Amino acid sequence: MSADLETELADRFDPREGGAGARRALRGLAGVAAFVLVWAVAARFNPDYVLPGPLATGETFLTEVRSGRALDALASSVQHWLLGTVVGTTLGVGLGVLLGWSDAAEDGAAPLVRLLRPVPPLALTGFGIAWFGINHVGAAFIVAAGAFWINYYAAYGGVRSVSDDLLDVARSLGVRSDLGLIRKVVLPSASPEILTGVRTGVGRCWMLIIAAETIGVAGVGNRILTAASNLAVDVVIAYILVMSLVYLVLDTLFQAAEDRILGWRA
Repeated sequence: MSADLETELADRFDPREGGAGARRALRGLAGVAAFVLVWAVAARFNPDYVLPGPLATGETFLTEVRSGRALDALASSVQHWLLGTVVGTTLGVGLGVLLGWSDAAEDGAAPLVRLLRPVPPLALTGFGIAWFGINHVGAAFIVAAGAFWINYYAAYGGVRSVSDDLLDVARSLGVRSDLGLIRKVVLPSASPEILTGVRTGVGRCWMLIIAAETIGVAGVGNRILTAASNLAVDVVIAYILVMSLVYLVLDTLFQAAEDRILGWRA
């Protein structure tokens, strides 16, 4: 076995790394426990309609799950979240790459980009209802608007940051067409920024389901809004917990996929 390989294996299986990971996990659990403790103490000085305790909220959470209401709401939210995220991400990345690569395209689109960028997704609620109706497509339109700008700027910035030296080397090796340069040089070089934008957009879009469901579409956000209007704070917190758990799963899976996709950079 070579010395380099021995060193690599020693670093990979160093028990101290496992110990450090365990310590971080314990510190994380301690932080969660401290938060729950503060929550429980604060709840003792407030009525349930202001701040229910952790136990009461946990019982409500289990009731919502066992009754099937939480799963039904989650399934409904996923429909327009997934559609909006895919459409907004695709359009944002595509336009970001195009405008980042082409100065002519950027010059033509710059005024429109500056005009539309400040518009929040919630302000587009009326357009979603008028154009698509009170349904999953209308809600997906609002989600897509939130995904678009995050991915657009991430892709645009990633493409703009590609080194001219890389492009010159590719041209010297025979890659002449714009499409070839984008496929073989630009996209691989900009992939970290693009994937960061996609990951951020996924989380942002999941949070946007509350805004998207203000049009009346069923889902987790709609359940939160309805419960809040009825002062059912335990139900609100229970569905916030549902959203948090789903986001934790989504972010963990995407991070694993991102590490695998970018493994060539190691």
